[in-house]
Amino acid sequence: MIRELAPAKINLVLRIGPRAPNGLHEVCSLFASLELADEVELEPAAEDSLECDGVEGPNLASAAVERLRQFAPSLPPLRVKITKRIPVAAGLAGGSADAAAVMRAANSFHELPFDDDQLREIAAPLGSDVPSQIAPAHAVITGTGEQVARVELPEMAVVLVLAELGVSTGDVFHKAEQMGLPRRVLEPADLHALAAQPLNVIAARLENDLQPATLRLRPAVAKTIEALLGGGALGAQVSGSGPTVFGLFPDHDSAEQAAARIPGGLVTMVAKR
Repeated sequence: MIRELAPAKINLVLRIGPRAPNGLHEVCSLFASLELADEVELEPAAEDSLECDGVEGPNLASAAVERLRQFAPSLPPLRVKITKRIPVAAGLAGGSADAAAVMRAANSFHELPFDDDQLREIAAPLGSDVPSQIAPAHAVITGTGEQVARVELPEMAVVLVLAELGVSTGDVFHKAEQMGLPRRVLEPADLHALAAQPLNVIAARLENDLQPATLRLRPAVAKTIEALLGGGALGAQVSGSGPTVFGLFPDHDSAEQAAARIPGGLVTMVAKR
């Protein structure tokens, strides 16, 4: 049996561009990998199976196995078990992280394992967040998610506040298109420089092109952002397509104090990767 962690991530900066020929939107993002993570277990079996409590319907992890098998026909049937700790449909890329972790683990059973760049190329059609999770790290992401450049980030604590009602990524992107939010041109150069700045500078420059669309669909999320800022967060915004909101804090203690005053607040740290 192989065990892999599938860490959540937050988008410190998320810029959305036009649709690419593959149907996905171009993106330009600086994201932080978190200590909060699902656990994936995988082992050969008589037939493929997937156990993932709390997730109903099609699972991206199954699609990851099927996708990898197109390039590795000798891959044996696999039993996959996912223990969820990352909230579902929350804008934290939990499903994408699970799919990438399954692909990493399954790759170990391939006669000639693929390297990370090859796995990212294979994973690209699964969604823009999957390639970047093949080797979890803080990163600047470009293209439609397949171009990954690792960066270092300063230490920071994160308070995540979950919404009572989730929202699908597809609905948010559709609303963003209706609102004319995607940009014509994306430029990532400043994001590499931003990653090297102190936490207070990063927090002051949080950016999410999808946030207006998420707020249009879930207006109550705006009050959560206000609550985090009022609780001492250096910066706060929607993560990805949401509806989870995150606030950045200088240390775990200040994050714990803020989370205790906000219903649903969950404290984690930006991972040391």
